[in-house]
Amino acid sequence: MRAIVLYRLLLLAAVWGASFLFMRIAAPALGFWWTAEIRGGLAGLALLALLALSGKHLAWRKNWRSYMLIGGVGSAIPFVMYSYAALKIPAGYSAIVNSTSPLWSVFLGLLFWKQAWSWRIFGGLLCGVAGVSLLVRLGPVALTVDVLIGIFCCLCATICYAVAGEYTKRFSEGITPQMMTAGSQLGAALFLLSPTLAFEPIPVHAPMHALVAAAALALLCSALAYSLYFKILQEVGPVKTLTVAFLIPVFALFWSWLFLDEQITVSMVAGCALVVTAMALVSYKK
Repeated sequence: MRAIVLYRLLLLAAVWGASFLFMRIAAPALGFWWTAEIRGGLAGLALLALLALSGKHLAWRKNWRSYMLIGGVGSAIPFVMYSYAALKIPAGYSAIVNSTSPLWSVFLGLLFWKQAWSWRIFGGLLCGVAGVSLLVRLGPVALTVDVLIGIFCCLCATICYAVAGEYTKRFSEGITPQMMTAGSQLGAALFLLSPTLAFEPIPVHAPMHALVAAAALALLCSALAYSLYFKILQEVGPVKTLTVAFLIPVFALFWSWLFLDEQITVSMVAGCALVVTAMALVSYKK
């Protein structure tokens, strides 16, 4: 993996690592539907403006099916699932389940697209999951129905990421990363608009901290993050791109230590070592 790609992966992990914290702030005050809708809509508008400033356009009439499909499966559904999970489970739980995205990508590739595999790659993916499990402190959360629902929602989101990644790699030729990022976020917002208006009232009296968190989700964790994501996806493919999921909890814990003064333990250091090992195994090329 080239150094510039690795740098982009680290930046993407740092930004997405903060998303779980932002959702925990925004979703209780705005509602999980509006948290997802604002995230997709504001990100899409910002990206559309940047695209226009660069003299480019979406070619919506030609590509709208790809934008709606990838936006719906790869953004809208995961946004709703994770926002709802933020009401049910701690951010650490969501981060752990999120780390299964590469495993789903491998499984779907083997099942439907006859991708080649090796014990090295499979071992690397398992090593990453083990590292994340050590890294994140779960805490004494009882296994209630709400917790199970939250975990199930996160699993649904990770499967959606894997499906959207494979579709983007195989069926979106001719669409640049900038076009795909803007189009998919607008597609996600359109996908969510009707159910959002139907199921939740407009949060006209939302507190400022929740609005700031939602804006950060949109501009940093969607507009910036998905620009990086689609760029990396085109260069190295869906499985290696989704290894970013292993690094996300690392940064989530770092932000917690930096801003909340949480302790770093020996198990966290061991988890980081396993995560780095997993990245090396999955990304290595002979």
